[in-house]
Amino acid sequence: MEGELKKLKIEAYASIDYGESDKIGEFQVMFNPSTYSRKYEIKYDSASGKGTTGSNQKFELIPPQEYSFDFLFDGTGASAGLQDVTETIERFLELAAKINSDTHRPNYLKISWGSLISECILKSAEISYTLFKPDGYPLRAKLKAIFAENVDDQKRAAEEGKNSPDLTHYRQVKKGDTLPLMAYRIYGNPAYYLEVAKANHLTNFRRLKVGDTLRFPPINQRAGL
Repeated sequence: MEGELKKLKIEAYASIDYGESDKIGEFQVMFNPSTYSRKYEIKYDSASGKGTTGSNQKFELIPPQEYSFDFLFDGTGASAGLQDVTETIERFLELAAKINSDTHRPNYLKISWGSLISECILKSAEISYTLFKPDGYPLRAKLKAIFAENVDDQKRAAEEGKNSPDLTHYRQVKKGDTLPLMAYRIYGNPAYYLEVAKANHLTNFRRLKVGDTLRFPPINQRAGL
């Protein structure tokens, strides 16, 4: 339903394939973030030769983009259902930060919220406790989490070739597909879903019909991108 409140969800997987059989569990935030940030970085080698005053900026690589969130936890019951702050934070850390005994590494994650869909890993988590009971038990906390996108080399190579944003693509809608998710697979950015909806004359992009074929036009042919 349009306008319906949907909370940010973090799903954990044992494999980078993100298959349903690999899914371990999920965590839903207590409160949706009021803001979040995306960090893009391009690395260059700017080393100067001996005796020179300038340098030739040689491109090295583009690191995975990062997402930063501030998640709030309230155990007072004033703003939401009564929850134990310590236990809720521990559930998040168990899913996103702790070593999986079967894979010997932290879980692979998928963040879903509106047009944001990112396959990633947790890079860091910093917890600040801001309100306590008289006995020192936490009642409120803020968790600053930084996630880094995580795509295996084979998938990245396929996306950079077959899914070039400079080409027109046609994709058939499958069960479980959403327009932001399909846009993410083609362009690497789910924010283009509105342009795809316009290109396909979709009046309600939230209700895709399984089996329909959608056209994903080249990015450089669409204004405002």
